[in-house]
Amino acid sequence: MDLRSQIQGVALRWPAYGYRRVHAELLRQGWAVNHKCVLRWMRADNLLCLRRRKFILTTDSKHGLPIYPNLAGGMVLTGIDQLWVADITYLRLQVEFVYLAVLLDAFSRRCIGWALPRSLEAALVLEALRMALTERRPRPGLVHHSDRGVQYAAHDYTAQLEQHGIRISMSRRATPYDNAQAESFMKTLKYEEVYRTEYRNLEEARTSIGEFLEETYNQERLHSALGYRPPLEFERSLGPLRALGKGRA
Repeated sequence: MDLRSQIQGVALRWPAYGYRRVHAELLRQGWAVNHKCVLRWMRADNLLCLRRRKFILTTDSKHGLPIYPNLAGGMVLTGIDQLWVADITYLRLQVEFVYLAVLLDAFSRRCIGWALPRSLEAALVLEALRMALTERRPRPGLVHHSDRGVQYAAHDYTAQLEQHGIRISMSRRATPYDNAQAESFMKTLKYEEVYRTEYRNLEEARTSIGEFLEETYNQERLHSALGYRPPLEFERSLGPLRALGKGRA
């Protein structure tokens, strides 16, 4: 009964976790339990999450600005700061819509930059980029990948990337799967934070989203691709060469 109660607690805290992640979290807490047992109890208690796998196109790519080829598709990553992926989504508050821009390190899945203003203008993504550049200070050669949205193609944004020696990569036309990692992150954010919270205003949303991104997601949420470790823990486990982004693809 103690084990069943613990499974329920993990599943309720992380509603988007499947039985494999719940099992991994239990192991980290010191429980000696088989994954089949976890699956059986989660099924019995109706705790298995069901998620629709569907991409929604929200990008305005009908503009006359330069479009860059997809450089990310063929990359084999060996460390952090080799590939950053970017995306934008909207959040609905009680009386208005606001927009969230994020930047992720594709190797560690860590959120390294974000911004949440009221406007969908290019300043939105510039703010997230500046946060990431301050946090990481990457060496020249890093690839920045995004969709073809006008915010990412804007001159001010591409000039900022080029000034730091960052190569620009964009998804192919009508191919959202080219930016699947960023899309997957946005789904996680909405299932585990946004859909569970009612934000009264922008300031409350910034506080709550910031805590989720910088503390819950980066420091606590387990990722199967990282050996069921959080991004920050995974980065700290890297050797010095990989942590510095050397040995680039």
